[in-house]
Amino acid sequence: MNILGKIAFLLLLGGIWCQNNRNAKASGKSTKKSGGNQGGDVSQSPPVNDRTPESTENTGNTRGTGSSRGTGGTAEAGREGAAGARAAAQQTDEMRLHFLKNTQVTCNDGTAAGFYLKEFRGSRRWLLFLEGGWCCHSKETCDSRYQNIPRLMSSSGWPQTKRGTGILSSQAEENPHWHNANIVFIPYCSSDVWSGTGPAPTPPPRLRQGREKERERTTNSTEYTFMGSLIIREVIKDLIPKGIKLAKVVMLSGTSAGGTGVLLNIERVASQLEQLGAEAQVRGLVDSGWFLESKQQRSPNCPETISCSPEDAIKIGLRLWNGVVPDRCQQLYKKGEEWQCFFGHKLYSTLTSPLFVVQWLFDEEQLRVENIYMGGQSLSAEQWQYIQNLGRELKNSLTDVTAVFAPSCLSHTLITKSNWMSFQVRGTSLPRSLQCWDRSLEATRNNRTPAKGCPYHLVDTCQSPQCNPTCPALVDQATQQELTLLQMLVAMGLDLQKLGLDPQGDAASLASVGSNGG
Repeated sequence: MNILGKIAFLLLLGGIWCQNNRNAKASGKSTKKSGGNQGGDVSQSPPVNDRTPESTENTGNTRGTGSSRGTGGTAEAGREGAAGARAAAQQTDEMRLHFLKNTQVTCNDGTAAGFYLKEFRGSRRWLLFLEGGWCCHSKETCDSRYQNIPRLMSSSGWPQTKRGTGILSSQAEENPHWHNANIVFIPYCSSDVWSGTGPAPTPPPRLRQGREKERERTTNSTEYTFMGSLIIREVIKDLIPKGIKLAKVVMLSGTSAGGTGVLLNIERVASQLEQLGAEAQVRGLVDSGWFLESKQQRSPNCPETISCSPEDAIKIGLRLWNGVVPDRCQQLYKKGEEWQCFFGHKLYSTLTSPLFVVQWLFDEEQLRVENIYMGGQSLSAEQWQYIQNLGRELKNSLTDVTAVFAPSCLSHTLITKSNWMSFQVRGTSLPRSLQCWDRSLEATRNNRTPAKGCPYHLVDTCQSPQCNPTCPALVDQATQQELTLLQMLVAMGLDLQKLGLDPQGDAASLASVGSNGG
């Protein structure tokens, strides 16, 4: 071979080597970016804000497929990329927004309803969470709600990702027993305590651009849509491709109105999954959704006012929402009395799914219904008496509940607080008692005897508000300073001596009762 021939041959070899090297690098980058087709929706790049609801659902797969074509990457490289993407996804608390595929099931204002999902690949446990936020039951209350808290009636301002806390966290330090579950956060945008099955508005409101235009309402109250129960149904349908049919346990959980939503929907969810062929045990976790009826006398013209008792609000709302209650509870009450099924102590005995109730014995929202605001400006002796009675009544209402965690504290909601592990009843934390309940249910399913010494019926024995030493601190609303209960009562105008309380002695007795009973 002459000199020129040798040079040409070497150049050709060099070109082939360079091209192969470039392909290998491109393949590595592509598999990292796409996570391979197996990575699906675990891509870490946040969705772009201008995506339509329909396209958002498939962004992970579309990006993965498009970037892996023509890379020349090997199957091994694709698998490594997918594993890397899954590992990265499981190290973050980020839940990604998905809009419902069924665009006929919407929020109050006709915008798309949806859910946030944090997958944990390979897990057969699912935690579905219903957000709280009370309700609206008339044109006046709904207009006010839409003006002041639009995110509870519209999805237009929802962020693309959400970070879980408490039982929604995927960090083992914060959430020791549920961090490795598939976590689904369902935002509340139906204002119907998750009971509504109302039809879509006719004509449907246009999806207006800009927050201010969205808040403009006509005088026609039928513009609002109430579809809370249908939203839950559609979320489960959309989770089928994600593997919920293979679930071993599905925990339907919620706080406040979301907790009441669990009571109202758990039987329906269990039936839906059974019809899909799933063998999952559906369980309920109700946090601060176990309300008692109001003691206050209200104005008879409640439908025209914003201030209604919870019972009146639900009575009126049920008609507006086309609300549904569990069948077995509905059979207990005549037509027009279905509102009673919104109260856990009346509904509980009719439910067949396992239920765990988390309830502060001095729930601040229960007090707010009676116009009592701890840390506010004033408190009468009669209101203080109501507070004390509330603790006893709530405690009595929980007597027959199999699984319960009820600290003697003034607060509202618990399971999504980042410090939820710090609260205890009789020396046992809520995560620990949930684990005990979980083990007991598994033992029963497998015909084994549940372990002893692992409690999950935990109700404080001490009687006074804040007598449990692990209670959240009380805060003065005006100064934002932390106060003891007695300091707060004095700040709210109570004469402790007139009530027969010795400021010094009572503080000591509260501490003593708390350490013994709490």
